[in-house]
Amino acid sequence: MRARAVIRLKFPSKEHVKIVLQALEPETKTMPTTRSEVEIEGDGKSLTIRLEARDTSALRASINSYLRWISLINDARSVLEPL
Repeated sequence: MRARAVIRLKFPSKEHVKIVLQALEPETKTMPTTRSEVEIEGDGKSLTIRLEARDTSALRASINSYLRWISLINDARSVLEPL
């Protein structure tokens, strides 16, 4: 049974979305496992993540990974932005 999820996140600016897209691009090109597939798309100030996996465990792992990476990108950006 395939499991699917769509996550939409809103960001403060289009530039912020662009930074997140660029940072995540390598992860979407070479997936570490064949158990899941991910598509990421930016639209203005919104980021859409579409995930599909073989099972709910793989889907959960993918969701957690991408949300953690986005959180890390946001944290790094907030520290580096004032510089």
